[in-house]
Amino acid sequence: MKKALIALLLLTIVSCHHPNYPGKSNPGEKGSVIVFHAGSLSVPFQKIARTFEAENPGVKILLEAAGSVECARKITELNKPCDIMASSDYKVIEELLIPSHASWYLPFAGNEMVIAFTEKSRKQDILNRQNWMKILLDPEVRFGRSDPDADPCGYRTLIVMKLARQKYALPDLVEQLTSKDIKYIRPKEVDLLAMLEINETDYIFIYRSVAIQHGLKYLELPDEINLKNMDFNDDYSKVSVSIRGKNQGESLKVHGETIAYAVTMINDAPNPELARDFLEFLLDSNKGGKILVESGHNSLIPYSNPNQVIYPDYLMKYINTNTAKPN
Repeated sequence: MKKALIALLLLTIVSCHHPNYPGKSNPGEKGSVIVFHAGSLSVPFQKIARTFEAENPGVKILLEAAGSVECARKITELNKPCDIMASSDYKVIEELLIPSHASWYLPFAGNEMVIAFTEKSRKQDILNRQNWMKILLDPEVRFGRSDPDADPCGYRTLIVMKLARQKYALPDLVEQLTSKDIKYIRPKEVDLLAMLEINETDYIFIYRSVAIQHGLKYLELPDEINLKNMDFNDDYSKVSVSIRGKNQGESLKVHGETIAYAVTMINDAPNPELARDFLEFLLDSNKGGKILVESGHNSLIPYSNPNQVIYPDYLMKYINTNTAKPN
């Protein structure tokens, strides 16, 4: 009996000090905030987390990067504890987390799709806005893209291809591109970087911010297809792709739209008070917002809220109050 009691006590002590324990793990620590985020946010979020920790001694920001759809499924299907999720597409939160796992989403940063490459990439010396389709389809050239079922960059790549088919009047372009180099599809966009760096691929479809953060060369695509310019939103929305839905066997149709990264707090967040502090730091234009802009993103704060999302009071200073509904 005594041995069993000692074993139970030891197990309790070990479990409370496990590095994945979401609460306080040491007497000097105030707690931790678990953040699931899009892989393309890895560089700025590392900087934001470390800066926040420096200003808040004893607090740990636990970052976990993955494709945004995969991040959502860790919450909905695997029931992993999470305080904050930052997605590269607000629709992932809207469609997969609300209302069961989250109550709101706040778009906070923009981006654009580019084709990134290195000095070793084949035919990069002749690549331009008019011939990139021909270059990628060249048998000597290899290109990578991310999985549309796991990552918004993946389905945005397909949307770019469909928009390019219309712009350049190339009816077979999508089928030609999607049937080529299938073995270079990866779960999230940052997984493509290693293949590019070792010259396994010559080009990758990626966000401009990621290309800038990693010092890559890149081709800027026309506004009609790069998903950056709000003036072309109506045109973007005319194309769509289908990805795996919330439940097994279901599909979700995603329409083209200007890129909008969004953040939310999970309803059953393990540490909501610290999560709120981190959210405010992230959205502050002189703190997290400044780091995001320096990392190649454009700011969407203050957000105009065309979908009339109802926000907690503490977020109202980041919203265009002419259109927002306070909670």
